[in-house]
Amino acid sequence: MSLIPPDHRELAQSVVAFGGGHGLFASLSALRHLVDELVVDELTAVVTVADNGGSSGRLRGEFGVLPPGDLRMALAALCGNDEWGETWSKLLQHRFAGNGEMNGHVVGNLLIVGLWELMGDHVEALDYVGRLLGATGRVLPMALTPMDITAQVRGLVPADPDALTNVRGQVEIATTDGVIDTIALVPADPPAAPAAIDAIAAADWLVLGPGSWFTSVIPHLMVPELRRAIVRADARVIVVLNLVDEEGETPGFGPADHLAALASHAPDLVVHTVLVDSSGSPDELADLAHVVEASGANLAVHDVSEHPGSSCHDPRKLARALAAVMADRSVDQSLDQSHG
Repeated sequence: MSLIPPDHRELAQSVVAFGGGHGLFASLSALRHLVDELVVDELTAVVTVADNGGSSGRLRGEFGVLPPGDLRMALAALCGNDEWGETWSKLLQHRFAGNGEMNGHVVGNLLIVGLWELMGDHVEALDYVGRLLGATGRVLPMALTPMDITAQVRGLVPADPDALTNVRGQVEIATTDGVIDTIALVPADPPAAPAAIDAIAAADWLVLGPGSWFTSVIPHLMVPELRRAIVRADARVIVVLNLVDEEGETPGFGPADHLAALASHAPDLVVHTVLVDSSGSPDELADLAHVVEASGANLAVHDVSEHPGSSCHDPRKLARALAAVMADRSVDQSLDQSHG
């Protein structure tokens, strides 16, 4: 049975999704459904590459390559629903156990780094992995050189709670006991993948979030070349808000706080639609509606969580919600064409 009503399938859309880790996995799992349902005809993931922990951090440190973990997760999300795709997805995500040097390494990370060494080209190697997996879409890195995220954090100096402390590293920022004020990248102007710039220029929709707000979502807007492409694009921007706050990065954040943090780092970003789960309190949703209206964006409220109180998006529910937003844009396009 189709997920998407027939009137939401009139115009196929080109979509670029930004993020990393489990948040991007959720949005890509939803968007993959829209490819299957012919709502989306071209799907590209642009992935954060600043991880410095776990298997990715070890490989990055040993070989001087981009951390492969978030790229691997994006590829796994785009694997097909048949036996071939599901088997490769499981293998790509398989983590070695044991007590030796391989402990904690992930098969997909090793495969990606091996192809990088063999081919000498990050993007070409990722395309090869995608072809092997039968991926529904393309996966690209946010930038072509490894980088670190730094954050100005309040609350780490007991004698002066308002003092700012510089914290460096994705893992360190994600687990800080303080409150993140701003983030930056080191280096400040890493080279973006030309293929990512081209995909943004050709897109109908750009999807930011959900995910770790300061270490997976906002970093895309801190790459100057990528940010210029996003801001100048004809595509419309959807911001998919997190379901809950995240210990370490966004403790105590409500939906409006997530949006405010995004706006403070990218005030020139024009957002078309903010998508939020319907489970928020009336006060939270009213506050968010006021902020969204003031910014000139649209607010879309849908049931997109796995279950009440869940921190995880349901891919099928999120797919329906995204299709509804894109269908509204399809109506706009039809009106524009009829009056052109």
